[in-house]
Amino acid sequence: MHFVNSLYPAAAQMQAFFGATEDGSFVMVNLLKFKLRAVYPHGSDSHLTGAEAYARYGAELAPILANHGARVIYSGAVTGLMIGECDPLWDAVALVEYPSLASFRAMVESAEYEKVAVHRTAGLEGQLNIQTKAPVTNRRVG
Repeated sequence: MHFVNSLYPAAAQMQAFFGATEDGSFVMVNLLKFKLRAVYPHGSDSHLTGAEAYARYGAELAPILANHGARVIYSGAVTGLMIGECDPLWDAVALVEYPSLASFRAMVESAEYEKVAVHRTAGLEGQLNIQTKAPVTNRRVG
């Protein structure tokens, strides 16, 4: 198995993702790798770890997610690996449910998201985003 831990999608990935047929809600699995030290523009907040910068992103992102009908289902530190091999391990995993591709796209293209994304960029070395179909039993009603 081969993987590339990236910070942003390639143009072809973005086109394929948003060009897919709308199929309702989905859960994005985020496998996160943090920088040892946060890297902000102009060297601000260099005392923060990457994880601390990403925590700022998460805190500021929560109301934006809610405004777009999304929610964090789970977020936690990776503490071990039982099957397979991965070196180095990801630092954290987050599961976020979105009501639709359109909602997700509107969020990531919004001015409010752009403002908080500076913390994501400062804190992350890279990540994998894996789209999964939300099971019917976990979908929100209404």
